[in-house]
Amino acid sequence: MCVRRYRLRRSDLAVHGGDSPDLTAAKRLLDAAKSQGFTFQRITPGPDGPLRGVRETVAYRDICYLGGFGEGCCAIRARKYSLIVPGGLPVTERVTGDALTVLHTVVTKYR
Repeated sequence: MCVRRYRLRRSDLAVHGGDSPDLTAAKRLLDAAKSQGFTFQRITPGPDGPLRGVRETVAYRDICYLGGFGEGCCAIRARKYSLIVPGGLPVTERVTGDALTVLHTVVTKYR
């Protein structure tokens, strides 16, 4: 399963410094999300500002909001249609929780 792929390695300490294991895992999951096509931008200025990530595919629009390392993070997957849908695109999947939970779901289930 994909979970093994994102386990921490000893080389991660060299790349991410002396960060905690959870923070290092979150950084790796964020890198994996970027490699899968998500583009992230800071919503507010500063190095610790919230991030909003968006990925457009043929069938879905995926949006990921990371408000901080703890609670306050969410992601939604909305199916795209060729017709205009009143009220916006219908949400097919939604996840809320901490950054690790949201990023793990986005990387492993939103493909």
